Amino acid sequence: MRIEFSKYQGTGNDFVILDNRDGQYNFLTEAQIAFLCYRRFGIGADGLMMLQQRDGYDFEMKYFNADGKEGSMCGNGGRCIVQFARDLNIIQDATRFIASDGPHNALITDEGWIELNMIDVNGIEKRENVSILNTGSPHFIQPVTGLDSLDVETLGKSIRYSDEFINSGINVNFIEPLADGLHIRTYERGVEAETLSCGTGATAAALSVATVSPNPQTIVMQTRGGKLEIKFLHTQEHQFSDIRLCGPAKFVFSGVIAL
Repeated sequence: MRIEFSKYQGTGNDFVILDNRDGQYNFLTEAQIAFLCYRRFGIGADGLMMLQQRDGYDFEMKYFNADGKEGSMCGNGGRCIVQFARDLNIIQDATRFIASDGPHNALITDEGWIELNMIDVNGIEKRENVSILNTGSPHFIQPVTGLDSLDVETLGKSIRYSDEFINSGINVNFIEPLADGLHIRTYERGVEAETLSCGTGATAAALSVATVSPNPQTIVMQTRGGKLEIKFLHTQEHQFSDIRLCGPAKFVFSGVIAL
């Protein structure tokens, strides 16, 4: 079987994307998806997405982690699949699509960035020096010092596979203040390694440090793969709305691979 694919990346978070509007790739197994994402023998990616037909929406985003298992919402992936839909002429500069966590609106700006509306967040669990919240995927946020030299792989894995999170899994984010925002590094479940960027993680981290204000807020997030901006309203404690994940989404290459 020959698989036609496209490769996209959003601040270094990279994805294989398949046009599955006619259902031709419904047969793919967990093992085959993992193979496509494997960097040594397959194409190589942090995840795989299928763009599918869905009544009432421009398209459906179906997301799989690099281990081949169907995943929860991926923010950087959401921006990439919007750009993919634009490149296929399915949409123009605005879209409404559906993902695992519900409907999303997105806008491609004149500068080429994509502003992706995320789900509202109605709660943050605060522990000593830790925040836990769900922005479409679950996230553990821990402020640290010396983030550049932190062993994210070891520390992130120890938290993700702790007794509390070993079954359901959680994405582990470490943050440190910068003069103009936050520096973030993320250990992602499903990839089971540090990625260059995590969109839902950047969103969760920004909300975890936000102050209550009647005005819209923007927090700049510096990932290893580039800059993102998180825009939102925070009018009540732990209540967030109009959340937008803003950043680039770039076509890398396309091709055909045989299974």
